Amino acid sequence: MEKKHKVLVLTGGGDCPGLNAVIRGIAKRARKEKDWEVFGAIEAFNGVFREPNEIIKLTRSVTAGIHVRGGTILKTTNKGNPLKFPMPQPDGSIKTVDRTNELVKKIKALGFDAVINIGGDGSQRISQALFAKGLPIIGVPKTIDNDLSATDMTFGFQTAVQIATDSFDKLVTTAESHHRVMIMEVMGRDAGWIALHTAIAGGAEVCLIPEIPYDINKIVRRINLRYKNGRGFVNIVISEGAKPKDGTVTAGAGEKGSEHVRLGGVAYQLSKQLKDAGCVAEIRETVLGHVQRGGSPSAFDRVLATMFGVHAFELVLKKEYGRMVAYKNNGISSVTLEEATREPSFVDKNSSMVKAAKGLGISFGD
Repeated sequence: MEKKHKVLVLTGGGDCPGLNAVIRGIAKRARKEKDWEVFGAIEAFNGVFREPNEIIKLTRSVTAGIHVRGGTILKTTNKGNPLKFPMPQPDGSIKTVDRTNELVKKIKALGFDAVINIGGDGSQRISQALFAKGLPIIGVPKTIDNDLSATDMTFGFQTAVQIATDSFDKLVTTAESHHRVMIMEVMGRDAGWIALHTAIAGGAEVCLIPEIPYDINKIVRRINLRYKNGRGFVNIVISEGAKPKDGTVTAGAGEKGSEHVRLGGVAYQLSKQLKDAGCVAEIRETVLGHVQRGGSPSAFDRVLATMFGVHAFELVLKKEYGRMVAYKNNGISSVTLEEATREPSFVDKNSSMVKAAKGLGISFGD
């Protein structure tokens, strides 16, 4: 009997609408090749490290119809970076260790011919490090923040923008009814793409993003233009990573084992800053948080994620390892992992989209 080739699929970092569509795309394309089998590791590389390991076979029944579901059937984690793997110590502290050599050895010992790692910037840096140590690996870009420069679009972004825009639309009507200032906080640690798209789509008066530090007094002046005799309303969308010109990002301590500080609460910080700067209008705050990551992916994200999955497996077939699939100029291609992780994609304050927003009268507080 002919020996089957095996590919291991992982989903790491934050969850994202479209992950299941990628998994299904890989599995369905692989079934066209009689000598290939597809497996998935639970919670990214954690599933490989665990004893016994948590690895499942992605059969037809397991992947059937999952493209319409949010999240990932393989689960995910942001506490399993093999380059800085968190190891609990007897005193309760966390020590990080490099387990990449052990990981490569384990994957090869399990008989896998290739790995497809689905994740964002951090996950693809891990892919690059593992590839440098001899692991045949392909990357698939995933982030709702749309902050990878090697691809024109990442799946999950369009769904997150649609969720944010739907929520913003609802806040507009209640703001108008009560003559209030409504602040809606969206995700965007370092890049303001979700906020920018939502501001234009929803008709915001103010859009605050990490790339353009704001002057609180300019925002107050913009608000005052919308009020006459105490009547009027203003809707503001703000990225969680936005900051004032003379301040810092609103953040708290991250959870044990996580590499990131925990952002969130900037809407409340902005509200206080506005009141301290003399804003007399009533202000209310809404933090969307993980609502943006959940639910069924949009049609666009299902299509893009599926195409990524199919192309990722075809790179495996051609043994073109050390690459990440990408969406460029309306087509699917690939780039080296080195190129994929070279620089992030931030909002350019001189871009056509920012200029269009300012042309509509949207203030960035600059």
